[in-house]
Amino acid sequence: MRNHYCGYLNESLIDQEVTLCGWVNHRRDHGGVIFIDLRDREGIVQIVFDPKVESAFFVAEQVRNEYVLRVKGKVRQRPEDTANPDLPTGQVEVVVQTIEILNASETPPFHLDEAHEVSEDKRLKYRYIDLRRPDMQNRLQLRAKVNSFLRKFLDEQDFLEIETPMLTKATPEGARDYLVPSRTHPGEFFALPQSPQLFKQLLMMSGMERYYQIVRCFRDEDLRADRQPEFTQLDIEMSFIDETIIRDLMESMIRQLFKEMIDVDLAESFPVMTFAEAMRRYGSDKPDLRIPLELTDINDLMAEVEFKVFAQPANDSNGRVAAMCVANGAEMLTRKQIDDYTKFVGIYGAKGLAYIKVNDVSTGREGLQSPILKFLPDDAIEKLLERTQAKTGDIIFFGADKAKIVNESLGALRLKIGEDLDLIEDCWKPLWVIDYPMFDWDEKEKRLTALHHPFTAPDITDPEVLAASPETCLSRAYDMVLNGNEIGGGSIRIHNLAMQSAVFKALGIGQKEAQEKFGFLLEALKYGCPPHGGIAFGMDRLIMLMCGASSIRDVIAFPKTQTASCLLTSAPSEASKTQLKELHLRTRQAVV
Repeated sequence: MRNHYCGYLNESLIDQEVTLCGWVNHRRDHGGVIFIDLRDREGIVQIVFDPKVESAFFVAEQVRNEYVLRVKGKVRQRPEDTANPDLPTGQVEVVVQTIEILNASETPPFHLDEAHEVSEDKRLKYRYIDLRRPDMQNRLQLRAKVNSFLRKFLDEQDFLEIETPMLTKATPEGARDYLVPSRTHPGEFFALPQSPQLFKQLLMMSGMERYYQIVRCFRDEDLRADRQPEFTQLDIEMSFIDETIIRDLMESMIRQLFKEMIDVDLAESFPVMTFAEAMRRYGSDKPDLRIPLELTDINDLMAEVEFKVFAQPANDSNGRVAAMCVANGAEMLTRKQIDDYTKFVGIYGAKGLAYIKVNDVSTGREGLQSPILKFLPDDAIEKLLERTQAKTGDIIFFGADKAKIVNESLGALRLKIGEDLDLIEDCWKPLWVIDYPMFDWDEKEKRLTALHHPFTAPDITDPEVLAASPETCLSRAYDMVLNGNEIGGGSIRIHNLAMQSAVFKALGIGQKEAQEKFGFLLEALKYGCPPHGGIAFGMDRLIMLMCGASSIRDVIAFPKTQTASCLLTSAPSEASKTQLKELHLRTRQAVV
């Protein structure tokens, strides 16, 4: 129906006849001449209707926004005073000879140019219209190109793209599964995969050696701006490798991806940071290195002070007292902002936010301003100023509590202050975070949980050593972090039956439960499993960062809301009585 895309027209086509198809973006009637901005996937071009071409002009008078047209005409140079330098096609226009209305349109619920003023719920309800916007078109095109690049890169590295099942077995760890009732096995359920983890390990045991898949995954969990109940990941697994091999290869892949897709040169070698260092310096295992703020440990300085708010956590093996010095913060932050920050850290469990304003560092205590100064001896103040390298005009914030609370609250405050004071450097800062703890302690359930997943290999090879002291073990896990976002996470896997059994035992998974839920994996480990490891990249988050969107919903064609519903199709919805009967199910009212 067409021989050119609207967005591809330029001065090289002047005097040529073209046939275009697209939507009416704008229609303007200027003194008897009608101008229409015609839009398709590749861009917008101005088309012109001269009243001398009566048949075409008559039809153009009936056209309104979002009508679907097919036009034929000749490309000409736009008059110099009407050229649009902001538009790729802004130097040319098409004088229309014939026009066909392929479909009319009712007045749309919002105009594309005004979408930023429309609620997200409305845009999601009419997603097919929202997707017509050039920025949404560009994002989904970028996503398609990224997928194509990644497949090409991995194919050239001898990886095989292999599909794994969508209907599988429920997992005991992590977020809730989406369950699918079986009609042919009454009372039994499949689960939609949270990850192809076990299947890709089985592929390594099968001798496939290098596997990848761009795969849909599902998690029935509480949602945030960067989470969806269904999401896409690039899943990768390799045999006969160690951490260095896979990290180097993935670094190369991401570096080439950014260069080819968005012309960004990432660092030639990504820095590597241990989990312990990341938490100590930034309060986060995904630190944003663009922000020049760091946390400073001061447990030793506060262990003997009279101020119990500081002294108590300083003397607690699970406590932490940390300071964060903000350059020029005393001059830039108002009392209201400081009060707002106090409320902000409360979200993360902090009971308050102590601070010291450094009005004149040269005069020691006399140059400081804070309600807590009276509790701190001169030598502690002197060492504090020295350790934080505070200067006149700075402000020092403090966190004092359980280490987890201090890390989360000051880590979040660091990001907020970085944004509020415009401290975020305009660049890309990738890194690897390694040496994660093997386990985390669940205070509510009073048991160890896997920090990554229970198939991650520890940094020791003796199962008895792990069994004797699991809480001290580190894992062979590695996460790729970019500008404060984890874009990929992986590990070397357990390939030894005795070690896998020891890890299950440490997690409180008994022999019977392990056999019931992972019997197929334990059986496979008996038959020559190679050393292997892998990584998974969150495609939605990666694309979001690459195109500068603020939410992964902006890079997914048909996303769910934060309540995991689809406003377009009104899903989820009730099942009919017939469907429930076939599935051997019945519903009951929740007890309030």
